[in-house]
Amino acid sequence: MRKLLAVWIGKLLTIVGKMMGKKSSSSPGEYALRICPDLVRELNKCVSKGIIVTCGTNGKTTTNNLMATALEAKGYKVVCNRLGANMLNGVATTLLQEMNIFGGLRADYACLEIDEAYTPIVFDHITPDVMVITNLFRDQLDRYGEIDITSDIIRRAIRKVPDLKLVLNGDDPLCVQFGREKNVTAYYYGISEQVLPQLDDTKEGRFCPVCGDEQTYNYYHYSQLGDFYCSSCGFRRPKIDFEVLNVSLDTPMKFTVNKQQMSINYKGFYNIYNLVAVYGALNVIGESTSDFGALLSGYKPQIGRMEEYTFNKPVILSLSKNPAGFNQAIATVNTDKRKKDVIIAINDKANDGRDVSWLWDVDFDKIADENLNTLTTTGIRVYDISLRFKYADIKVDSITHDMSDAVLAALDTDSEVVYVLVNYTALYSTEAVLKKLGGEV
Repeated sequence: MRKLLAVWIGKLLTIVGKMMGKKSSSSPGEYALRICPDLVRELNKCVSKGIIVTCGTNGKTTTNNLMATALEAKGYKVVCNRLGANMLNGVATTLLQEMNIFGGLRADYACLEIDEAYTPIVFDHITPDVMVITNLFRDQLDRYGEIDITSDIIRRAIRKVPDLKLVLNGDDPLCVQFGREKNVTAYYYGISEQVLPQLDDTKEGRFCPVCGDEQTYNYYHYSQLGDFYCSSCGFRRPKIDFEVLNVSLDTPMKFTVNKQQMSINYKGFYNIYNLVAVYGALNVIGESTSDFGALLSGYKPQIGRMEEYTFNKPVILSLSKNPAGFNQAIATVNTDKRKKDVIIAINDKANDGRDVSWLWDVDFDKIADENLNTLTTTGIRVYDISLRFKYADIKVDSITHDMSDAVLAALDTDSEVVYVLVNYTALYSTEAVLKKLGGEV
């Protein structure tokens, strides 16, 4: 009876929330768990083929949702928290929304994005078959602390699951370390050639996670990702199971995975990692990837993942939550040689993290390329980001608290494209502004 009541209340709250214009992606599950604390454990009995969880600082939403899309394209029934509600209440909401009014559910797979800090809690309720870890960067310092704290949390979660299969970013030493756990079978994906200029990027995890000495790189891609090795203890980039080569960053981006040709129509070198993570996970669970290239050609990025809106000129919305993400967004902007306006919005709500000191770890000086037309700052912490540009000796053309004004002003210039870079809680309000102004995806 507790389960049925939880499902009914959760479904009712979902309907009411959507009528009020809310996403209803987590609060229904929160109330349902108060009624039936064991609700999420039901998922273990509802899924016949496997539970795949994805965590990591950047890219988990794209990776998780593409995984679900790939499995659904094969005809499977998939449970997936597509809206990115990745704590226990978000998983509960996803489950109760998929259940019928009698609490019944039959699915082939579950694809679940999990917040790194909540992995031990979620793993007390579900037993994943495969865990994908995309990367680990500094993020929300007031919530996670430094990277070693996040690593310890994930390690605790991994140790809860016997015979766990891990799909790890083999270019990230902070991910590779988890492959040393005794209860896992690890598979690695990576980009096995130098692609980007070897600039002085911020290497957040440059110290060996085994012995603590500084690592050496034959080449790196960004942050601490690359071909690393530790001369002190021998820890190094592992043999790569799912290997990317022949990368071209032109539009469309092209590359090979295990000699299989791929092509994607959206931007961002980092997206290659997300795609090959999915490719690897599908292979690990025994699903064919012979049609993976065709799947990519029809896949559209999630909201804010270099998502393009059509006006009199394109407006491209990009979510950037931390130094590594912002640096990659800036690098992607700079590959676009069109004359461009750039709008940057920074908030400090609870889901962003109140501490915005991370802004000083972003290489904002690199945004001032020869094709930059105007730079506008906005958001709750508009003066913090404006001050950061002042210290980078970059002129801010406009400071405003109104995203609508910022977009309209950019649309009225002689630029060819507008980029809007936002952190998490600015994402959905910016999406609403773009749609209200008549933008079409």
